[in-house]
Amino acid sequence: MPDPIARLFATAPVRTLEPGASLFRADDPVTHVFQVRSGEVMLVRHAGSGTRMILHRVSAGGIVAEASAWSARYHCDAVAGGGARVATLPRPAFRAALAHDPGLAEHWAGELARAVQAARLRAEIRSLRTVAERLDAWLADGRTLPPRGAWQDLAAEIGVTREALYRALAGRRSERRSASPAQRDGSDSDSTSPRAG
Repeated sequence: MPDPIARLFATAPVRTLEPGASLFRADDPVTHVFQVRSGEVMLVRHAGSGTRMILHRVSAGGIVAEASAWSARYHCDAVAGGGARVATLPRPAFRAALAHDPGLAEHWAGELARAVQAARLRAEIRSLRTVAERLDAWLADGRTLPPRGAWQDLAAEIGVTREALYRALAGRRSERRSASPAQRDGSDSDSTSPRAG
């Protein structure tokens, strides 16, 4: 059975975002609900100190800033990662569809529950004391290290400076090089090493 959210957005107009382009900014009024068709959209918040935090990454099929459908204004920025295509549906149409389709509403409730679980995991990762612990927890959730050019986004996602992340990754490589072949277990990837130093 097709995803009812995908059905709802099937004929919605699509916007193309270049890498780094904004879909919306914090404090913009909420007028539409967005589904990522391809690429990635990151929800970003900037702390008073200027620190950039990635709150969430939305990939193809995901809804951007789900809770905003019930807010007057956005609470963060939405920025295209490496570029994205995004379907747009007016917020009144989205809410009317939920009100008139119990199956869609039930599916949406499940999506929101999964979003809460993911947000709790992200908060738990950020609460860990060391960079190594945060990195290990992030990797333990089934992820692998992104390419070197995206490490600064990973740092923002786990709530550390990019310099601290680079040091942790360097320590991880150094530990692996100094381990015996039996200890290395044949691993040659940062993404499978158990500690970040």
